[in-house]
Amino acid sequence: MSTPATSTPPPLKFAANLSWLYTDLPFLDRFEAAARDGFKGVECLFPHEHPQAEVAARLRDNGLDLVLFNAAPGNWAQGERGLASLDGREPEFQASILSALDLAGELNCPRVHVMAGLCEAPQRDAAWARYAQRLQWAAHQAQSHGRTLMIEPINPRDMPGYLLTHQAQAHKLVRDIGSPHLQVQMDLYHCQIVEGDVSMKLRQYLPTGRVGHLQIAAVPDRGEPDQGELHYPWVFDELRRLNWSGWIGCEYRPRAGTTAGLGWLQAQSL
Repeated sequence: MSTPATSTPPPLKFAANLSWLYTDLPFLDRFEAAARDGFKGVECLFPHEHPQAEVAARLRDNGLDLVLFNAAPGNWAQGERGLASLDGREPEFQASILSALDLAGELNCPRVHVMAGLCEAPQRDAAWARYAQRLQWAAHQAQSHGRTLMIEPINPRDMPGYLLTHQAQAHKLVRDIGSPHLQVQMDLYHCQIVEGDVSMKLRQYLPTGRVGHLQIAAVPDRGEPDQGELHYPWVFDELRRLNWSGWIGCEYRPRAGTTAGLGWLQAQSL
């Protein structure tokens, strides 16, 4: 009697978030630092703030893939956290999406995160209707560009008033819009703070194909994923059991220098 073949899970792929890691260096120098530490992928918040040719050169020279960045979120310095649900901002939202998709094409980046925006509780229903309508338009644009847009539930402790906070909200919206060019960005730090039960959430949502990107950080301090209430060795094993083959963004705040804090990563496959 023959023994059934067993499949080997794909190696986990970690991407350095260059807006959070290596912050002792100028932004454009962080690409080389990430590559030196063994990362093959990077993500960041706003590459449009830097010369496109320079970003492309750093990616090319260091053999890195840019796997995710954010569309322009409005006036970040003034506290805006996305345009997708804001009243009266549709033209600016559409311009930000088209610009981000063009940049994603130039930098060969497959995914763009679209931030929902902030709103007061009494305006949430109207904001949600605008959000859904604009995402439907944006997903169509992403299809034309061959890219995928991401929406991310964010915890209200770190970002009070953010419209999208729960995994089920994001998945229902993606399911209702019905475009393969709109997916959920599942940040396990935010998920643990808002909902917990992370293993069951992973088991529920990863098999749907609606999750396009993961991010990690310790809870509650948002440091390296080697301390705190969320036990990442278990989480990484769970991701292997679920055959997760996508990227895992390292969006955390190093406690004592990025390279010095990468001991957790040395036990994982880059």
